[in-house]
Amino acid sequence: MDAIIGGLFLVNGIDVWKEYGVFLTENKEGGRDNLKSILAASKTKEHTAVNIRERNGEKYSDELVIANEARDVTLLFALYAPSKSEWLKKYMDFISFLKTGEKGWLSLHFPQLELTMRVYYLESSGFNPLTYLWKEGVQASNFKVKFREPEPII
Repeated sequence: MDAIIGGLFLVNGIDVWKEYGVFLTENKEGGRDNLKSILAASKTKEHTAVNIRERNGEKYSDELVIANEARDVTLLFALYAPSKSEWLKKYMDFISFLKTGEKGWLSLHFPQLELTMRVYYLESSGFNPLTYLWKEGVQASNFKVKFREPEPII
């Protein structure tokens, strides 16, 4: 499995599969929700208009400067571990790693897209257990993490 998903997603230069047993996943086979979230274009900031009562409509500058609003990116992760104690440790360590970052900042790198985003952690959904976590043996779950990209790349 290392050869299949290792190196596909890096956070601050760390392969999160190798370090935490975490990888990007989808809710259903063939899903593209992560890709859609990564490549969703940000909104643009509103232009300031002058609204003169004696004239029709609004007046804008002859040159409209385009500036992007910050955007949120939500990614779905899966976490795999061979035991419940290792699963719990990896889950807690991964969330702590995302919250801390490097002075709070995270560099999300997607080598296949040749894309890097500078974000910070906003929140995480409760995890969805894919196995019964209170029995010993292989443990798996998925969970969403929302990041804020203050200066969007798109």
